[in-house]
Amino acid sequence: MHELIEQEIVKRTKDHENNEWQSLIPEGGYKSPDAYLYEDILLSVVLKKAILLKGPSGSGKTKLAESIAALFEQPMHSINCSVDLDAESLLGFKTVVQKEGQTWIDFVEGPVVKAMKEGHFLYIDEINMAKPETLPILHSVLDYRRMLTNPFTGEVIQAHPNFGVIAAINEGYIGTTPMNEALKNRFVSFAIPYITGEQLAGLVDEYFPTIQATLKNSMLSLATDLRKQAENGLVSEEAASIRSLLDAIELAQYMSPIRAVRYAIAEKLDDASEKQLVIELAKTWME
Repeated sequence: MHELIEQEIVKRTKDHENNEWQSLIPEGGYKSPDAYLYEDILLSVVLKKAILLKGPSGSGKTKLAESIAALFEQPMHSINCSVDLDAESLLGFKTVVQKEGQTWIDFVEGPVVKAMKEGHFLYIDEINMAKPETLPILHSVLDYRRMLTNPFTGEVIQAHPNFGVIAAINEGYIGTTPMNEALKNRFVSFAIPYITGEQLAGLVDEYFPTIQATLKNSMLSLATDLRKQAENGLVSEEAASIRSLLDAIELAQYMSPIRAVRYAIAEKLDDASEKQLVIELAKTWME
């Protein structure tokens, strides 16, 4: 691992010792699909770049973000974007407080403000699901200024040195919109592919250490077939999701593997012919 990363790990873990936010430090476990991707992302984090993870559903983008936070033993606040996301969801809101006969207006800080002040990670999932008019409020947070003027309180917030932003997008999915250039240019972008081969086999062993060899090999063979079919455009990328594969393996230890594949993978697809193709592929390995 690069010396800069090792130095930053030592520094940040000391900064967060005995932290009241310990419950927000996630678990790691991401498996990098190649020798350099994970370290390159870590270097970008250390250099205080906003990170954009681009990849299909189930490729491990959230697990990657959690693994970064876990490595630095740093709490992470998450935002799940939707068309309903607004400034209050990001920054916080004012509320009326009554106590001992006294009434006053207090401000409840949102995830962006908390992460900036405390030096935590901010994870913005499916950032391209948000309304374009909502996100410009984050422009000064994401670029070299790393600051924010809270429109609700007038407070000027300068980000803690350890503060970092990691966003994720599923490109081309229903309900998403292309990121505008002003927002996109504030990120360093990384394509996150599905893991394959030895990395995928190792992940299965880690999640299911007592799995039967025949079930493991069948599921890994199915995963290879589904990935090829997705690359050829015969099934959607969702069919090759690593998350769905792990769900299918877990179910298959308690029921028919074919039924497990149906529930965890095939039934998530909208197209009837794609569902049938998944089941037929599963039957070639599991019957």
